[in-house]
Amino acid sequence: MPRGARLDAPGTLHHVIVRGIERSEIVKDDYDRDNFISRLGALAKETGTAIYAWALLSNHAHILLRSGAAGLPTLMRRLLSGYATWFNRRHRRYGHLFQNRYKSIVCEEDTYFKELVRYIHLNPLRAKLVDSLGRLECYKWCGHAVVLGRRSNDWQDRDYVLQWFGHKEGEARKAYRQFVKGGIAQGRRPELVGGGVARSMGGWSVMKAMRRLGVRQKGDERILGSGEFVERLLEEAGRKIKHQIPTHELVARAEKEIEALCQRENIELAVLRSASRRRSVSRLRAHLAMKLVQELGLSLAETARQLGLSTSAVGQILRRNK
Repeated sequence: MPRGARLDAPGTLHHVIVRGIERSEIVKDDYDRDNFISRLGALAKETGTAIYAWALLSNHAHILLRSGAAGLPTLMRRLLSGYATWFNRRHRRYGHLFQNRYKSIVCEEDTYFKELVRYIHLNPLRAKLVDSLGRLECYKWCGHAVVLGRRSNDWQDRDYVLQWFGHKEGEARKAYRQFVKGGIAQGRRPELVGGGVARSMGGWSVMKAMRRLGVRQKGDERILGSGEFVERLLEEAGRKIKHQIPTHELVARAEKEIEALCQRENIELAVLRSASRRRSVSRLRAHLAMKLVQELGLSLAETARQLGLSTSAVGQILRRNK
């Protein structure tokens, strides 16, 4: 069954899960961890993405975020492609580092925000990367220590998290700590990472019992929330899809943009699409590649066709200019 399109709009709350391909490691040491987290932080600030909770493990990562104006796909594409290129170069490896499609679950905030913060921040303890809650409170590769004020960064929105636990910071930190402690005995919480109303309602047994009573709710694997929340989100997504710009219009816009910039830079279109390595031509190609992909939303393949490049060459330009 084909996977549905991603559900996203500025302000959407997502639980994002990134996994190494075939469960392979995505970090090998603290130098790798620092690079991954530094990239995440820099991109969060650049794209206006709010990060509430995160945990980096050896072969996967969890992030609870609210997408900014640039959108979740832009953030994740730049994070994963940039880091994978750096990681492969550093460790002299080739090929994919991550599973081709990261998992993003749109979450009903009122019901699940606190639960997801706790679930994500307990990951290092469940994975035995730390052996106690006390150690977790100082652990560098998880957002828990930041919420408690033991560590600091300028891209994690700890204030918003603490607002869920109290009005005064000291009281909120204490309540947050107790809330996280209470989640240790709950285990892996599969209902929080699946999405769909069956998981949201506590599993298929609860779902079937409600159906026997004639109570039916709508579900979607991309969404963690009540049936009403799922229905509303899908209706909004349907309206958004109807108003998306058709591909042929994007191509027409791209062609006009290319023509205008070629005229401004006094470079013929045929030269731009040739193998010329003149500095001015290469510079214009790079500028156009960034503009067509990141601003117009053109695919890498169509951008490559418009500029006379290979798709991999466009990818290299985007990575160099991150």
